[in-house]
Amino acid sequence: MGNMIPVHDASVNVSADDISALADFVLAGYSGYSGSPLVDSFLQNKCTPNLTLSYSFVDGNETGTQDVDCTEGLMLWRDSSWLINDDLYSGYTNRSNEFAAAYDFLSSDQGNFNLIISYNSTYEFDAYDGLPIPVFQFFGGNKPRLLEVPRLTNMASNAYLRLIGNGLKISFDFVKEMPRAGRSWSTYDLTSIIGPLPYVLTIQLLFPVILTNIVYEKQKKLRIMMKMHGLGDLPYWTISYCYFILLSMLYLLSFMVFGTVFGFTFFRLNSYGVQFVFYFAYMSLQISFAFLMATWFSNVRTAAVTGYFYVFGSGLIADYFFKPYIEDIFISRSWIILLELFPPFSLYRIVYEFSQSALLVSQIDRTGMQWSDLNDPNGMASVLTIMILEWILFLLLSFYLDHFGSFQSGIRKAVLLLHSRRAGNRSQSAQQQTTQIQEFEASVEMERTDVIKEREMVGQLLQEPNSSYSVICDNLKKVYPGKDGNSKKIAVRELSLSMARGQCFGVLGPNGAGKTTLINMLTGFTKPTSGTAYIEGMDIRLDMDKIYTGIGVCPQHDLLWENLTGREHLMFYGRLKKLKGAKLAQAIEQSLKSVRLFDGGVPDKLVQKYSGGMKRRLSVAISLIGDPKVVYMDEPSSGLDPASRKDLWKAVKSAKQDRAIILTTHSMEEAEVLCDRIGIIADGTLQCIGNSRELKTKYGGSYVLTITTMAAEEAEEEVAKLVRSISPAVSRVYRISGTQRFEMPKQEVSISAVFHVMEDAKSRMTILAWGLSDTTLEDVFIRVAKENEASSVI
Repeated sequence: MGNMIPVHDASVNVSADDISALADFVLAGYSGYSGSPLVDSFLQNKCTPNLTLSYSFVDGNETGTQDVDCTEGLMLWRDSSWLINDDLYSGYTNRSNEFAAAYDFLSSDQGNFNLIISYNSTYEFDAYDGLPIPVFQFFGGNKPRLLEVPRLTNMASNAYLRLIGNGLKISFDFVKEMPRAGRSWSTYDLTSIIGPLPYVLTIQLLFPVILTNIVYEKQKKLRIMMKMHGLGDLPYWTISYCYFILLSMLYLLSFMVFGTVFGFTFFRLNSYGVQFVFYFAYMSLQISFAFLMATWFSNVRTAAVTGYFYVFGSGLIADYFFKPYIEDIFISRSWIILLELFPPFSLYRIVYEFSQSALLVSQIDRTGMQWSDLNDPNGMASVLTIMILEWILFLLLSFYLDHFGSFQSGIRKAVLLLHSRRAGNRSQSAQQQTTQIQEFEASVEMERTDVIKEREMVGQLLQEPNSSYSVICDNLKKVYPGKDGNSKKIAVRELSLSMARGQCFGVLGPNGAGKTTLINMLTGFTKPTSGTAYIEGMDIRLDMDKIYTGIGVCPQHDLLWENLTGREHLMFYGRLKKLKGAKLAQAIEQSLKSVRLFDGGVPDKLVQKYSGGMKRRLSVAISLIGDPKVVYMDEPSSGLDPASRKDLWKAVKSAKQDRAIILTTHSMEEAEVLCDRIGIIADGTLQCIGNSRELKTKYGGSYVLTITTMAAEEAEEEVAKLVRSISPAVSRVYRISGTQRFEMPKQEVSISAVFHVMEDAKSRMTILAWGLSDTTLEDVFIRVAKENEASSVI
């Protein structure tokens, strides 16, 4: 194609025919390819229409021939530069092999030769045009443009010379590079062959490790456990960040040392200082991005799969999608910066520029990437700026989502609600909670006298605070919204109770009674729907961070690190309680001895080798270390053998000095041994409260007579008649396979009368065994639960 040469000299009249010599014959196609060096894939002087040319080549010790077809190149005339560009653009995008070259003579005349030559770098025979120069030379060829450009220049120049005079000719033989020392194939490293992708994947491999570690602590509720023992949000994230940045630096140094030792030019030729700064910036960004991603995961396996998919997927996308954008000089820099906002693309750009700088060292006399090169238009300065800004942004966003958003197990805090509550007055809040009489007036009328007295005691303590009470619950209520069309679930109903320092308060109740919900509200696991509680004078709605520093927790399920020892657990939690040096060592030793974990090298074994009972005892020891003022124990003796259980009870008894212990259990024996006061909860309501003796006296008041006979209906009915003769007001508790249990009011019978009747009945009936006992706490528990169930039905 050509452009009309403007006529600046009136004596010269030029038309398209004057440059018809620019049309020639071009290579149309190969008949095959057998690994030979590239032939001039553009124009061939020997070509004539419909001719097949053969040429010889040498490949190592082998020789061969190669065939090419010729076709005639046609000249197309265009009247302006923009028409030429329009054809070239459409040809490049749709039919790139139709145009071999283009010539734009601009303002050329007899006195001026101004020319733009466009050559087709996407011509289908440029098989290795996209490869780096060293790789191309390894295959025995040269860049095709080194032949195309001189040939096109010769053709255009000679056409111009024929225009201005006869007999003149110009010839540019070839274009070649400056002489340089020869280089062997061994000097080219992995980057020269397959590009930046391996380095990008290697650097990113720490991302799923960081992500799964954070999610593991959340899934196993270890994060909550640490928080309940006084580790605040800011210290937690600071410690985690420092740990992961140290791990990243060790990984990075190993990565760089490995590459240097094995002689990779990627590492040796670029400034180590520049590499370290950019890698450090990316590692920091990677950690903050992992923190941000961890807020969306609650399962370690899901996080791990997603993390590795992210690493390999983003690397491949960068290599096949982002790399062409970097190499295309016509792509706007703004688009590239926009893409670099995605962290893996920023890393890819860094590695790409490092690899290109190292590659240029082998081509021209220059050094690799240096500090002075950051001012070049290579985009490195903008990448560093993007990473620093995103690092700060991701850290702030992670902290925000963790503190106010999707923190899975704890009170969800909304910013506006938090500020409005902090602006309120503590005394006004207490007054609002204690004056909600209308909401539960009907339920108060049905409460037992001991529960009413406890509610009155709470009201008095709120009006006249008493420092001897560690825990005060004021009308705590928790309602779970209905799901799938079901009605809402009231887990705890306006519960009020007080717990004095130096006492162990037992919480009993059937499954689903609301015990766990109550403990969850007191420990910050669950936000109360209404009401509140005060722990050592601090409101659970406002001061949980302060409350955590003074409490100990033994959860229902052991929350432990499998890869730490028992001693390391106690050392960690002891330091959270501000124990140091000799005091810490002494506290650890005492805690281990109190739960029988001190001997036999047990303290220094990994927790994953502990039995279930040993893990349980370690959890109890953790809850007591550091002298907390309030301790929550949820089923502390579950899974323990009798000997370990008794030792544990001794430890709990001695530990309740100057602290309040809240204990939930299904063991009536444990409740009687450990608890100074007991509250029985059913259907979310406090049914009764008092010490074991008071409860048995008030809600028992009966003798329990147990008789075992033959498992026959007639024998069982005869026993029932016998017991009714002793006490007409008797009630049968249960009947199972010949064994029956009866309750008889104490005021109607005497122990001697019962013995007399039973001894007399032995001579007339087949009685295998019988026994008389006082009411147990278990009997009280069963009776209260049944009465509540009956009232609920009514």
